[in-house]
Amino acid sequence: MAFTRFHPEATPTARIGLGLAAVGRPGYLNLGRADDLPADRTPAALRERTHQLLDAAYAQGVRYLDTARSYGRAEEFLADWLDSRTDAARELAVGSKWGYTYTADWRVTADTHEVKDHGAATFDRQYAESRALLGDRLDLYQIHSVTPESPALTDPTVLARLARLVEDGVTVGLSTSGPAQADAIRAALAVTVAGQPLFGTVQATFNLLEPSAGPALAEAHAAGRTVIVKEALANGRLAGQAAPPELRRLAEETGTSADAVALAAVLAQPWAGLALSGAATVEQLTTNVAAAGLRLDPAWLTSLARLVEPPTTYWRTRAALPWR
Repeated sequence: MAFTRFHPEATPTARIGLGLAAVGRPGYLNLGRADDLPADRTPAALRERTHQLLDAAYAQGVRYLDTARSYGRAEEFLADWLDSRTDAARELAVGSKWGYTYTADWRVTADTHEVKDHGAATFDRQYAESRALLGDRLDLYQIHSVTPESPALTDPTVLARLARLVEDGVTVGLSTSGPAQADAIRAALAVTVAGQPLFGTVQATFNLLEPSAGPALAEAHAAGRTVIVKEALANGRLAGQAAPPELRRLAEETGTSADAVALAAVLAQPWAGLALSGAATVEQLTTNVAAAGLRLDPAWLTSLARLVEPPTTYWRTRAALPWR
């Protein structure tokens, strides 16, 4: 049930994946976007930025690329790049997600940026859209942002659709969000179709501020699932000058950066298959990738544990971040 196209031994940095949430649409809720993206956020400008990041990621050994239907035009930008880099495409694993529909109409500010629906009709529409763009390069298809009450975990029609993907050779996974991630992960681990576990991967938020899903992710790893960590930098709260002083101090001691230390702390977890970089610039990607070669003293990890927030506090703060 593991994500068979993911080979962490392929390169030293293969445990870092590149997520395209920050560059597939003009508005997102990461800190510092005004400085990270071109002032002219046209589709052409963000397509060029996405391609620059993909070139840099491949050159630095990244081998997993993560996108979603709700990331604006990210699937399209990725498909264009893969078409132009057929040599690279053979070495890469690609994952996308369904369940959110992008509704901002290429605006930085909008009343609603995305609408969530985990029903069969949404799956049918979005899977067809993903396949039309990514074709047979789609290795992993994930339910986007599952919570314990998500109908996708119990709807027999949806589960049958997902089981057919597995039969066709596509790994099926899910991402989780919210303060009850652990409950959602454990519920997903119990889902079977025809007596077989359905989900091969679990993607969850885990970082120095919000590690509450850790025990459930360890259970997922022990059960043979590949664990993908998203939001390892807490939407920019663990990078640059926004990072807590303790994290910046340790970065200075290691001669690296706050984001590299925060990502290295994630990769130090024995259950972590890979951690996603959400970089919007090549410079950010380069410092993120440095985490793959950084080994943290256990005493540093103990020190960083002081940064942990109650899950409800963390998710309330995240919900309040502005789309910029």
